[in-house]
Amino acid sequence: MLTPQQSVEHYENFPVASILMPRRFRKPVAAVYHFARHADDLADEGDAEPAVRLAALADCSAELARIDVGETPVTPRYQALATVVRDHGVPVSLCEDLLSAFRQDVTQSRYADFGELVQYCRRSANPVGRILLHIFDQVNPRYLAMSDGICTALQLVNFWQDVAIDWTKDRVYLPQDELAKYGVSEAQIAAGRVDAGWQRLMRFQVDRTRRMLKAGAPLANALPGRVGFELRLTVLGAATVLDKLDACGYDVFRQRPVLGKGDWPRILWRAWRRK
Repeated sequence: MLTPQQSVEHYENFPVASILMPRRFRKPVAAVYHFARHADDLADEGDAEPAVRLAALADCSAELARIDVGETPVTPRYQALATVVRDHGVPVSLCEDLLSAFRQDVTQSRYADFGELVQYCRRSANPVGRILLHIFDQVNPRYLAMSDGICTALQLVNFWQDVAIDWTKDRVYLPQDELAKYGVSEAQIAAGRVDAGWQRLMRFQVDRTRRMLKAGAPLANALPGRVGFELRLTVLGAATVLDKLDACGYDVFRQRPVLGKGDWPRILWRAWRRK
């Protein structure tokens, strides 16, 4: 989540046991975070060859399979996750969806169209929100759908912030057909050139992402207490980053748009006022 003073570091843009979260939820949320962070690092960090990364992720899937059949996992990380699965009824398939997205990160670096990108977000982002709803005991079809919208939007915000960073990893999450539509080449991304075509492309991405975020935002007012408050901070933080993208003319090459200390008083006030 985009909130201050977290007890553990953030995984992408998702809530991770901040001091705002009720104490009874912090341990299970942290267990899910450590599972996801570790697996994501296996896919992304260091200089291991793809085959080595995929083998390590296969070991993670083997641990999930043990949990699924009621066996005790080998590693403490997955033993903690098994407790969350048992105590909160979290479907193991949601955890495996995350692993499948991490494996895709190893093997795929371009996306043909927005539909293909959304399918990736369905496994890389949406499971996190669904797992949290199980932990919070707030699972119903309407909440799951709104959570999916928020999580996909958060993932997209991260992509648009990180165009330049992802390029250094030979990854382009901007859909290939939309790059072509707006006349933007990968050479332009490599050069960090901001022109009218780039601005039109990024304005389109930001506007679509903002609509997705707004569609899911009612969930933040539907969830009770501090859980709802933290989610409102998440949504408002992401919306603020989108505003910053607009304000900088989508020049993500010179400075990555991020939240600063000066943004938090307004975000906290709006979250408190439910605006």
